[in-house]
This record gives sequence, structure tokens and C-alpha cells, in this order.
Amino acid sequence: MKIQSLSIEVPNKICMNHCKFCVSRMRSDKYEDKVTSLVLHNTDRMIDFDDYFNRLSFARDNGCNTVMLTGQSEPQQNLCFLRWFGTVNKQLSKPFYCIEMQTTGRLLTPETLQIMREKVGITTISLSISSLDDRANAEICGMGEGIVHLETLMHNIKSFDFNLRLSLNLTSRMEQDFAEHGGIAQTVDYLHGLGADQITFRVLYMSDNDTPQDRWIEENETSADFQYELNNEIKENGKPLGRLSYGAIKYSYHGVCIVIDDDCMAQHKEDDTENYKYLILRKNCKLYSHWEDPASLIF
Repeated sequence: MKIQSLSIEVPNKICMNHCKFCVSRMRSDKYEDKVTSLVLHNTDRMIDFDDYFNRLSFARDNGCNTVMLTGQSEPQQNLCFLRWFGTVNKQLSKPFYCIEMQTTGRLLTPETLQIMREKVGITTISLSISSLDDRANAEICGMGEGIVHLETLMHNIKSFDFNLRLSLNLTSRMEQDFAEHGGIAQTVDYLHGLGADQITFRVLYMSDNDTPQDRWIEENETSADFQYELNNEIKENGKPLGRLSYGAIKYSYHGVCIVIDDDCMAQHKEDDTENYKYLILRKNCKLYSHWEDPASLIF
């Protein structure tokens, strides 16, 4: 079994954002939350802790080196859990040293960034961005008045020496932003100048259930022409750095590591071998291979 990364579901009751393309809102997950009681020391069921600990160890024993703190909400909404995870990780016989967090960037003040660096052990912050225009990004992500000022946030992230990955959601507004910055090369140069070490271009996921999110994506995704131009530009002018375990190729392009992710939900599998883009450790202390399918239970 090969596992590229382990996604950790950070428990929260509700997400502070309301992203118009949100995958989590396309489904209704009903997994028991056993983790919060462990974090708050409100249980004497140490078997739950053992279950969680053993699954972290299982991923490490199967060659997984990277943790992604993520879930159905903003991870930083639950700083208690993040601190707890940082402590538990250090108790592993082989701790995870490559710890990443996926976020839109809300609540990432210098104070919280310091906690994440020193107490949680996060090494990479992956910012999910739907537009390079702050107000347009906030509107698409349903942030209300909680606008993220991208340039300031990127500066703060780099001031704590995090690796910085931008996960650019391929919306029609993002396509417009690239045009306004002069094209693909010019926009990558601009983002690299702000501190981006890596950029992932993320094709938006659509289900087969005709949800409000599906309908929004259908009307607001980037054009086929832009996606063709993007693929062609990176492949023709980028230098291949290697292939990820799930098939995507990493490119060096204008000093930035570029990945085009057209399978964010790990739907495509080229063979029947146990090679996984990621596994998910959910709040019920069990391990799965797919977000949307409880039948994907590993153990």
C-alpha cells in the first residue's frame, strides 16, 4: 500500500464559510464525533484514543509522510484540536514532520500562525483561493465581512517561514484575474513575488446529484479554452520534476512548483493496486479512502 498523504478531519460543528462550490455541502455526513471528547478530556474511553493513535501509526507504517489538516470547516476554528494533534503526533514512534493545513485563510492572524508553527508543527499552509481579487474571493467563499487580504496574509505566512502553496480554484473569476494580470506566466510571476512556493490549479469537483453547488460550478467554472491553455503552457514551458503517486506531474515553472489537479476527490484510479492519493482519518477515529463514501472504510 502506498499513501501519498493522510487527511485529518478537524472536528467543527459548522464552517464559518459558505463556499458556493463546497464539496462538503453536496452530501450529508453522519460520522460520530469521538475526538472532541478526547481533546477536552471529557471521556475515560481510552480505547478511542488508542484507535486514533493506531490509525496515525498505520499510515506512517505504510510509508505515508504527510498529514493534511482539513475537513468540512476551517481547521483554525478549532485551535484546541490542533494543539492536541501536535502533542499526539509527537508521541508517535515515527512522528509526522511534514504537516500541512488547507484553509481559506480566515482567522490566520500572526498570533494563530505562531501557534501553528510552534505548537502544532505545521510546515506548509495551503491557501484555497477562488479569485485574486479579495472581495470577489470573499463573495465566492461566503465569508460575509470576513475578507481575507491575500497580499497581507501571504506576507504574514512567509514571515513565519512556512512553505506556502496556493490552491487556485478554477472559477471563471480566476480566469478573469489571470487575464487582468497579463496571462499565465505574468500571474505566476506575481504570485511567486508575493511568496508562493507552490501552486496547485484545482478543477472544481461536480457530483451527479444536481446540487446547488453543482449548478453553480456549471455556470462559473473556467472555460475549456482556458484549461487547455493552462495545461499547454505548463507542459510546454515547465520542467517536469516528477510524478505524484496518484498520477499528476509536478512542474517547475518560473521558479514555482506547479500541479494541475483534475481529481481533487481521488475518483480516478488507473489500476486495482492499493495506491492512494490520500486516506482520511475521520472524527469517529476510523480510516477511510474516500470522503464521500463510508463504504471506503479501511479499518
